[in-house]
Amino acid sequence: MTEGTTSAAAEGADTLTRLEQEGEIAADYLEGLLDIADLDGDIDMDVEADRASVSIISDTGGRDLQKLVGRDGEVLEALQELTRLAVHRETGDRSRLMLDIGGYRAKKRAELSELGAKAAAEVKSSGEPVKLKPMTPFERKVVHDAVKAAGLRSESEGEEPQRFVVVLPA
Repeated sequence: MTEGTTSAAAEGADTLTRLEQEGEIAADYLEGLLDIADLDGDIDMDVEADRASVSIISDTGGRDLQKLVGRDGEVLEALQELTRLAVHRETGDRSRLMLDIGGYRAKKRAELSELGAKAAAEVKSSGEPVKLKPMTPFERKVVHDAVKAAGLRSESEGEEPQRFVVVLPA
């Protein structure tokens, strides 16, 4: 191994350790929240796409966990921000942690990937840009990734909370 390869491997291991630590801090914070709210849920931690990923899952079907998702994921977004702040308080570093509750984000990711692929197909056939409805940053990122996978490009336009994706011809 060369010196550059060794330092890149060490840096990768340091990043993984840091992300795992973020996941542990987030899990502890969320366990406390579940206890306070008297909700049952298991916490699953992972590292995906260079960010810590924490999921709250339920063995009992998760009806109670839906309260933590809220309408259109609004409560989930707020809990994610609070969890990121808890991680920041402990580490001093900004966190990009992703939180999923009851599989809401996983399901939403699949729906948005399909939406991005359909919009890309429409742009390929018509040659005209397609504007999508306003979305959260998470939703826009998933659509951008799906459009890129389809071989086209996209941009976000507008101001929050009305920011939206425009799928552009090649």
